[in-house]
This record gives sequence, C-alpha cells and structure tokens, in this order.
Amino acid sequence: MYTVYVLKSTSHNFHYIGHTSDITKRHKTHNSGKVRSTKAYRTFTIIYTEEFNDKSSAFKREMYLKSAEGNAWLRTKLKRDNVW
Repeated sequence: MYTVYVLKSTSHNFHYIGHTSDITKRHKTHNSGKVRSTKAYRTFTIIYTEEFNDKSSAFKREMYLKSAEGNAWLRTKLKRDNVW
C-alpha cells in the first residue's frame, strides 16, 4: 500500500506533497530534519492522505497534485475542510 500525503508546516506558510509506503516513518523523517527540502520548515502535521495499491498510481497522483490544476483542486478541498 502506498500513501500520497500533504504536510503542513506548523511554523511557516509551507506545504509539502509526497508519496511513501510507510507514512508514519516518513512523517518522522520530515519532522527530524532528515529531508533536505523540508528541513527549514519543521515541524509538520499531516493534513491529507490518499491510499493506492501500487507505487505507480501513487506517483501519478502526487504529480497531479503538484500540477497547477491539481494544486488548485487540493487547495479548494482543504480550504473547504478548514485545514489549508
């Protein structure tokens, strides 16, 4: 099982979108500062997840959410849910 996730920094106006096979471990890795692209924005909360059966589908969804169209959809959804 693979998870596409969105992290929100608790100290900065920063969001991160990624995918992983172990969301708990990956979340800890982000919060410990071991991920170069997110190190300066620690700490994070998980604000959105989607589950996929295979890595390819998860990667495609991650790329969509990072696109202009996908990011607009995500912002609208998460603002409606009061988590953006």
